[in-house]
Amino acid sequence: MERKIKVEKWNEQEDGQLCVENMEKKLRKQGFSCTMYEFSPGTTFPDHTHEISKKDSIVTGQFQFSMYGKTIVMQPGEMIEVPKNTVHNAKVVGNQTVTFFDATK
Repeated sequence: MERKIKVEKWNEQEDGQLCVENMEKKLRKQGFSCTMYEFSPGTTFPDHTHEISKKDSIVTGQFQFSMYGKTIVMQPGEMIEVPKNTVHNAKVVGNQTVTFFDATK
């Protein structure tokens, strides 16, 4: 079975205007605890795994993300779930800082 990167998109009608406060509110409503980070242009994260499943969410900037042999460029308001022990990598693309939420249950 081929695995795909499932992207959840921001819904302004349900979630309000995309901003740090509303993203954190949405993630907490979904049962996640979260930490916000800002990553500068050029920041890279080589192949790695996590011992817990998590959700990555972008508020600003563009974040190239690779998992399951597939690569996407996440845009503001996009969220993806990363299953535990799944190899993935990422990097900031473009010249804008990425505002990023790392969310876990």
